Amino acid sequence: MAFQPVVDARDRSIYGYEALVRTADGGGAAEVLARVRPEQLYRFDQTCRVKAIVTAAELGLRQRLFVNFFPNAVYQPATCIRLTLLAAQMTGFPTERLVFEAAESEQVRDHAHVSRIFNDYRSRGFQTAIDDFGAGYAGLPSLIAFQPDLIKLDMGLIRGIDADPVRRAIVSGIARIGSGIGSTLLAEGVETAAEYRTLRSIGIDLFQGYLFGRPALERLEPVADATWASLAE
Repeated sequence: MAFQPVVDARDRSIYGYEALVRTADGGGAAEVLARVRPEQLYRFDQTCRVKAIVTAAELGLRQRLFVNFFPNAVYQPATCIRLTLLAAQMTGFPTERLVFEAAESEQVRDHAHVSRIFNDYRSRGFQTAIDDFGAGYAGLPSLIAFQPDLIKLDMGLIRGIDADPVRRAIVSGIARIGSGIGSTLLAEGVETAAEYRTLRSIGIDLFQGYLFGRPALERLEPVADATWASLAE
């Protein structure tokens, strides 16, 4: 597992880390997923959750842990979550620090089923998130169906937003929607100070991207003070 920081610009703190699966030699998630056959998806999903929690606990993570999951691989939420809860219990990792994020890039076959997953996870004290929002299949209907705690804006909406009035208008609109339904926006894929400042002016507080840190294999890297100093408003 590699871990990438998610930061809170309000107090320049680490909000959490996202666990990202990697090959043994550091290859990306796409390389790993290309090796997973459809009939292996459920077991792969379970294995990644457990590995993320165990590794985070070993590294002494004290903030939130963002864990990806495949909605179509979850049969019954209560059954599927057992290994996750057991891993948290055995490692002493507080379950209230878990954030489960579903990639919008995976086409959901049964929205009612995924809605039950989100509701079940929230009832257990987990936070929920929609990943890659704006780049996937569902769009606004996914917000209606799932009502996530966090909306992670896809980097396609973020890239060059400082020079693109269309992107600014779209993200501003999503920010208003998020505020209206009680969801917090998180901008991912932020790479430049200009993108960051534009997003801050829109009212976004949570950020993830190379500007603040790349995924680090088996490590929890801090955000350099110099980075924040360069972004002083």
